[in-house]
Amino acid sequence: MTPFRTRGTTVTAATVLALALALGGCGSGAEQPAPTRSSAPAATGTGPYPTPSDAGEAAPLPPGSKGTPRGGVTGPGDVGRKSADAVGQGALTVMWTFDTTIDSGPGDASVRAADAGWLTQAYAARVREHQPRSDPGAQWREWAVHRASTTVTLEKAEDAAIPAETDTEAWRQWAVTASPQGRDGWTGEPTTVVAFVRLARTAADEAWRVADVTVQ
Repeated sequence: MTPFRTRGTTVTAATVLALALALGGCGSGAEQPAPTRSSAPAATGTGPYPTPSDAGEAAPLPPGSKGTPRGGVTGPGDVGRKSADAVGQGALTVMWTFDTTIDSGPGDASVRAADAGWLTQAYAARVREHQPRSDPGAQWREWAVHRASTTVTLEKAEDAAIPAETDTEAWRQWAVTASPQGRDGWTGEPTTVVAFVRLARTAADEAWRVADVTVQ
């Protein structure tokens, strides 16, 4: 799944979402924690994160995910690849588009993002290598009962402390909401996180790719 870091702790997206879903309990009306804002964390290269020196342009990697989720999967070629905003939004949308009919957990969505070419090669490799240490949680299992998939909405969340953009590195921040809908007509409680995205490219005239994502 997408690797992320919360303050002081290195975790993965699968772990973050699993904790959110588990804390939400089995009921679709369970209260979710509200997103908060903070300064973007520095990229340190620890855990599954790519280091800044790994953040070069990556060629699209061969498909390896389990299938296509409801709604499909967009690729970098479907957006303006020289726009950091467009690439960041596209990548996050794929990373949070879950489909319990083909996914064993939320980590599979980040593998799809890697397969589609949204990520730098180093980041994509670390996403594929990550193995979740626990099951996705009670609410994911509830989603699976309803054969649910998610729709994703993004809201820009600017932060004055985000590092200044350069020709080869950019930071962006969004509130990401994944809303589950079952194929049986069921609608579940949305899950929201604040995602900090570091994008990288090798030169000013090259396409951006996502080199790191952290959440709070």
